[in-house]
Amino acid sequence: MKKILCIALALVCLIPVIRTNAQDSNQKRFSMYGVAFYNLENLFDTINTNGTYDLEFSPNGARQWNNQKYWQKQHNMAYAISQMATKSTPNGPAVIGVAEIENITVLQDLVKQPEIKSWRMQIVHHDSPDRRGVDVGLLYNPRLFKVLNVTNQRLVVPSNPTLRTRDQLCVTGMLAGEKVSVLVNHWPSRLGGEERSSYLREAAAAMARRTIDSLLTDDPNQGIIFMGDLNDDPMNKSCAEVLKAMPNIKDVKEVNDIYNPFWEKLAKGIGTLAYRGSWNLFDQIVMNGYFTKYADKKDKPQLTFVRADVLNMEFLRTNEGDRQGYPLRTYSGGVFLNGYSDHFPTQIYLVKEIAQ
Repeated sequence: MKKILCIALALVCLIPVIRTNAQDSNQKRFSMYGVAFYNLENLFDTINTNGTYDLEFSPNGARQWNNQKYWQKQHNMAYAISQMATKSTPNGPAVIGVAEIENITVLQDLVKQPEIKSWRMQIVHHDSPDRRGVDVGLLYNPRLFKVLNVTNQRLVVPSNPTLRTRDQLCVTGMLAGEKVSVLVNHWPSRLGGEERSSYLREAAAAMARRTIDSLLTDDPNQGIIFMGDLNDDPMNKSCAEVLKAMPNIKDVKEVNDIYNPFWEKLAKGIGTLAYRGSWNLFDQIVMNGYFTKYADKKDKPQLTFVRADVLNMEFLRTNEGDRQGYPLRTYSGGVFLNGYSDHFPTQIYLVKEIAQ
């Protein structure tokens, strides 16, 4: 009798396990991948190499930029990047586009910082002709993204032959077994006024759009992710009309259509930087139809967009004064604040079904 009772109790205990396993076998499993962008706000070393703007970021310059400040800045940037990891992306974003970096050396120092060293991130960098001496670059996790090809495009504006700005970086690789091209941009600033300088950003947008169209002509079955500090908002002409980035995902019908998830963010009052009491969202990540409803027409599981975030985490924000809530930058009014950047980072998340 005792033996029969023990067997009965054992069977009762097994029922929840059997049900759980049965449910798990019927549920789809997914992997998530983060794609981020961050303007690192003047990540300069302490060596004056160009004699003009670079003098500011040297021990003898106006900012008295010394080793202590440099390494504190590196620590802060690495910590901020480390906080981009989530429960679904414990090793951080697969790729991170960066702007306002002086050279490859500062990125090599960055990826070695203890906060992100275990991610073993690799670097794609190219020296640009920018007058301020800043470039764009790409950090990537080689376990998640495999680089196939790298190209750089130089912006030439005939009506402004002396223009020297950041080159546009295009890195094509394999993300989750699928071909994805990542474009990293830092468009010309609004120096001289938004309207007077808008033609420069529209020219940059036109060049970026040509690159996107060329990539899709060569291979229409690939994903395109375009990111950067555009110095324009999603609804400005450069983004909305020239780049043709749409605010509504339901309007994205074809692979060459572009969706901008950050248009909705700014419409809700969420930005990445503030100026005179108003928010802007210059730091955008947009994608082609490959990652949206268009991907549902494929025969195999595809990377699919699920959400976009402005990473305005509390430690990145100023907590007092008339700039409360704004990004906590490195300097303000010539005073070293030991902050992070004058921009919040942004990130999108992509999911892919795991084959059973």
